[in-house]
Amino acid sequence: MPTVQDKVIAITGASSGIGEATARLLAGRGARLVLGARREDRLNAVVDGITAHGGNAAGVVVDVTRREDLRRLTDTAMERYGRLDVLVSNAGTMAVSPFDELRQDDWDAMVATHVTGLLNGIGAALPVFRRQGTGHFVNVSSTAARVIKSPQAVYAATKAAVHVISEGLRQESGPGLRVTVVSPGFTHTEGVGKGASPEAAAAMTKMRDEIAMPPSAVASAIGYAIEQPAGVDVGEVVVRPTAQA
Repeated sequence: MPTVQDKVIAITGASSGIGEATARLLAGRGARLVLGARREDRLNAVVDGITAHGGNAAGVVVDVTRREDLRRLTDTAMERYGRLDVLVSNAGTMAVSPFDELRQDDWDAMVATHVTGLLNGIGAALPVFRRQGTGHFVNVSSTAARVIKSPQAVYAATKAAVHVISEGLRQESGPGLRVTVVSPGFTHTEGVGKGASPEAAAAMTKMRDEIAMPPSAVASAIGYAIEQPAGVDVGEVVVRPTAQA
C-alpha cells in the first residue's frame, strides 16, 4: 500500500495552521520531518509536541524570502537523514486590502512570500532531487487563484503565479520528479485577516468563523498526494468547505 512511512519531508510555514496540521498528520504516519518557520518559539512547540508522541522532527528557523534559509532547510534534511523526498512550500501571508489604500509594502510581502519564496524553495530542493533522481514538490496555492474577489487581487495574483510556476516545473521535471498544487478554500487559520485592512480583516474573520474548514482537511489532501506510489503524480487537489460558494 502507498505510504509516507520514513519519507523525509520538509515543510515551510510549519509553526501554525496548515503547516502545523500537515506536520502532525505526517509525523503520525511515520514521516521524518524538517520543519521551517520564522517564529522559533512556535516552531519549537510543534517539534516538541511531535517528538513527545514518538514522532521524528527537527526545526529550522526559516524566512522563505531568504535563499540561504531554504538551503539551510534542505541541508538539514540531508545532514540529519541523508536525503529529502518532499518539499511542502506552505508559508503564506494574506494581508489583503483595496488598491486605493496603496499598501504596497503588503503587496511586496505577498509577492516575496508566495512567489520569491516558492522559487527559493525550488532553488534549494531541485539540485537535491536531481542528484537523487527522485523528489516531490508540494506547493500550496488557494482557490483565490481561480475566483478573484475584492479586495484580494494581489493575493490572488501571487497564488495564480504558484500554479504557473508549478506547471512549468512539472513540464521540466522528467519521470523522476513530481509536482503537486494543493488549493485550499476558506481554512480556519490565524492568518485569515492578519495584516489586512480593518474592514477586510473583519469581513474575512467573520466568514472564517462561519464556514471555514479545519487545517486538518488540507493536511489530509497533502498527505494523499505524498503517499501515492512512485510514477503517480497528483497534479492538483482542490479542497474547500461545502458552504463556500
